[in-house]
Amino acid sequence: MAHDDDTRGHQHDHTDIDWSRMAGHLQTQAELFTPLYERALAWLGHKQTEPGLIVDAGSGPGVLSCLLAEAFPGARVVAVDGAEPLLERARARAERLGVADRFGTLAGELPGVLDDLDYPVDLLWASRSLHHLGDQRAGIAAFAARLARGGTLALMEGGLPARFLPRDIGIGRPGLQARLDALEEEWFARMRAGLPDSVAEVEDWTALMAAAGLRHTGTRSFMLDLPAPTTDRARAYIAASLGRLRDVFGEQLDADDRDTLDRLLDPEDAASVHRRADLFVLAVHTVHTAVRTG
Repeated sequence: MAHDDDTRGHQHDHTDIDWSRMAGHLQTQAELFTPLYERALAWLGHKQTEPGLIVDAGSGPGVLSCLLAEAFPGARVVAVDGAEPLLERARARAERLGVADRFGTLAGELPGVLDDLDYPVDLLWASRSLHHLGDQRAGIAAFAARLARGGTLALMEGGLPARFLPRDIGIGRPGLQARLDALEEEWFARMRAGLPDSVAEVEDWTALMAAAGLRHTGTRSFMLDLPAPTTDRARAYIAASLGRLRDVFGEQLDADDRDTLDRLLDPEDAASVHRRADLFVLAVHTVHTAVRTG
């Protein structure tokens, strides 16, 4: 159950996904968003100053797990995910970055796999993994139950959809990304409804944490701002992201929007994301924190 770091970027189909194939995209995406994560972890460091055990619940390929290890040099970090190919990448990354001596992995589905942890958790980080659980209220309760007294739960959920393009890009009808957002919202609702044991829940994360017996300690949003002209790495990420949207929603788009998206993805087209100079990445992720007091 890897966390998705863009606007619901890996389409959430965690039953059919080939995680080995997805791993590279997830890793590239997380690396691109590193400035946002670093600011979030710096803010978090003022709330949970010296955690002994940190769990990254839904770690994916471990980019954020390793950032946690670097941000909290006295802590042991455990990356938890249901996809072993992603955990293999996480272990290799920890080795490469020199934090492998205090880095572990745990394979299994959230939240039940957390019962396999040997010790209570001082900081449990869940970055866009909670919304993969059918019963999010029960998921938060399970997260809370694994916390040590004084331990912090940090949920990254919500924010704003990423933007890559101006409203008017000179081809097709203006507002293409807003229309893609609407399709994603509808898809997300169907995905949530189709999860095992799915429960409709108001996405009031602080209220859900309070219902689990935690005391809310803060909510803050963090922005990624990579202005035009953007880097080759950001350009490749944008192309991959729009390509996924074309694969998933292509038949639901009208002919004009479909043609526009095809032009944006055609490396030979002067108007494509591979060539245009007005490309950017602007995204906002929100973090909610709460502490176990009892």
